Amino acid sequence: MSAPIPAPRNTGSTGGTGDTTGGTTGAESGIRLGLAANLPQFVLLVAVNALVGGMLGQERITLPLLAETVFGLSAHTAALTYILAFGATKAITNFFAGTWSDAFGRKPVLIAGWLIALPIPAMLAWGPSWGWIITANVLLGVSQGLTWSTTIIMKIDLAGPARRGLAMGFNEAAGYLAVAATALATGYLAEQFGLRPAPFLLGAAYAALGLGLSVLIVRETREHARAEAATHPTGGHHHAELSTRQIAWRTSISDRSLSAASQAGMVNNLNDALAWGVFPLIFAARGLSVAEIGVLGALYPAVWGLGQMATGWWSDHVGRKHLITAGMLTQAAAIALVAIGKTFTVWAAAQVLLGVGTALVYPTLLAVIGDVAHPAWRARAVGVYRLWRDGGFAVGALLAGIIADLWDLEAAIWTVAALTAASGLVVAARMTETHPEKKR
Repeated sequence: MSAPIPAPRNTGSTGGTGDTTGGTTGAESGIRLGLAANLPQFVLLVAVNALVGGMLGQERITLPLLAETVFGLSAHTAALTYILAFGATKAITNFFAGTWSDAFGRKPVLIAGWLIALPIPAMLAWGPSWGWIITANVLLGVSQGLTWSTTIIMKIDLAGPARRGLAMGFNEAAGYLAVAATALATGYLAEQFGLRPAPFLLGAAYAALGLGLSVLIVRETREHARAEAATHPTGGHHHAELSTRQIAWRTSISDRSLSAASQAGMVNNLNDALAWGVFPLIFAARGLSVAEIGVLGALYPAVWGLGQMATGWWSDHVGRKHLITAGMLTQAAAIALVAIGKTFTVWAAAQVLLGVGTALVYPTLLAVIGDVAHPAWRARAVGVYRLWRDGGFAVGALLAGIIADLWDLEAAIWTVAALTAASGLVVAARMTETHPEKKR
């Protein structure tokens, strides 16, 4: 049984602020906020999220090539249906993950996500038809929505407001470095042993280890959010009364910063759908080997993952808005470079630039949600934001597939580059600075 939310203390100060030097105590419960105060659990959750990322990384190189070479899908819209299935189910599950983690606790939702992940590697490795691959990606979307959302929420719970950007940087770095490492490993395995089943055996190991850690070692963090809400200057009870519909409206439309973050998140993952589903096809069409495509496919998330450890920390010191604007414009330039590139070297430079731009954006957008949303409804706001953000996978797969079928792959890439630049301008015009110490 969870303890009730402690009565709020209207102190007029930010009593729940946590930091890396020790953290603060929440209400009368003895719960402490801050990275140092919760370091063992924080590090464990970083490791769990690396396993979550690895489950996604097992597909990055292999599935676009499987669609063409094993299942004979020549139409780009049909070939990208696995990304559409993944993105749509993950987006919807993100929304419910936030609500469920408030209702039932974070840990049960995390465990449920890993249980759903268990059959996915076998379905990818031995599925006899493309329908099996689509079904596996539906399960992957549900699993990722539950596991990745809850690891984010749990780290925000533990970190407190002062180091939220740093916490998100570590979380997303772990996930996407694992995506990169697994993409590189599966590219090598596919080159040596074929596209199936060897690359997907890594995913089976990740799922078993992630489930074991989540059941046996991970601890519940919902009371940390309740403790922070109790010391919040605006009080916890009023904000706890907000309905999920009201929170969805705030996050999507009415709040300038939350809505700007939501649209930027969607366009960012629209870009990732392009990198996942279209870039390997264009590289293969230009004559690169599977191993070379694997290197390029790993380079982008590797730079993205490593960079987030710096950019999340940086946003805690200089603010959020300008990093997000710069990151979206950098991504637009990188995508355009892929379209005009002709050599491995140019494409590698584009992947590095894309990784830098995404690193500027990814943890910073999550930090914006944490800055603006009250602790009483923050988990649901994260779920709504991630509904929009991961909806970008579905939108990107559909948009890129249709444009590629009507014109060509290059036209799809140029379209996404233009949308990304426009998204950065929306952030510049609509978002206000949200960092508690950098507001103007």
